[in-house]
Amino acid sequence: MKKAVALALTVAASWAHAEQIGDVNTAFKFLGPDHKIVVDAYDDPKVRGVTCYVSRAKTGGLKGMVGLAEDKAEASIACRPVGPIAFTRPLPKEEEVFSESLSPLFKKLRIVRMVDKTRNTLVYLTYSDKLVDGSPQNSVTAVPVDRTTPIPMK
Repeated sequence: MKKAVALALTVAASWAHAEQIGDVNTAFKFLGPDHKIVVDAYDDPKVRGVTCYVSRAKTGGLKGMVGLAEDKAEASIACRPVGPIAFTRPLPKEEEVFSESLSPLFKKLRIVRMVDKTRNTLVYLTYSDKLVDGSPQNSVTAVPVDRTTPIPMK
């Protein structure tokens, strides 16, 4: 049990926290906040110099105000180098980098990093899933890494 808790804490600590860049209103709600599209920035915790920008819908109204709304399973992602790229440790071929709850019951927005070793490129995929039925809505982006900086792999 202690090992499972330690593992969960380690995994949670490796996930980056979103920094909200901004939002736009998409629908006026008389009671509670308006429906919005929010743009968040996530710094990759294992790759210095790469930030992912994710836009997604955020449900307003009374349910949104009290945290009971289920946000739509649609998101867009763009990851870009924002400085010199460096690796804090070797990367696995595929790894979930970020995860954020979209509803009170088992729906999450996920961002997965994949390594394209042949092209020395980091590929980021965003999608949402649900305990029973996930969504095929997804978005992908890629960050090429200079050949003089090979991506270290596990």
